[in-house]
Amino acid sequence: MEKPVLLDIVPVLPSLDISRDLAWYAEKTGFTKVWADTMYAVLRRERLAFHLQWHADSPEDPLLGGSVIRIFVQDIRSYFDEFVGRGTVTPDRLRMNTPWGTHEFGFYDLNNNAIFIVEDAG
Repeated sequence: MEKPVLLDIVPVLPSLDISRDLAWYAEKTGFTKVWADTMYAVLRRERLAFHLQWHADSPEDPLLGGSVIRIFVQDIRSYFDEFVGRGTVTPDRLRMNTPWGTHEFGFYDLNNNAIFIVEDAG
């Protein structure tokens, strides 16, 4: 019997406004819509994907702000320069050689989800 293989992971982030957030992600990150309706969206850039799911931000359907995704890349400087050019981050946000062994920068989307772009320092 063959051992099962984990193939991928797709984070699903909460959203208050799917169409607004699709436009923001396209402009600020380069992730674009693969599919969407008013309640759910699939975004992709190169081989990476994540989803957005609408929430009412009420006690019965909380937004659950504070979700975090970490996107690992090669050549972080290229991504950082791109995101500075998009106005997503300011030029002082790149942290090189963190104590935990990464180079990284991060930002928040319009729903207070934290997005980190990370490169292993080693």
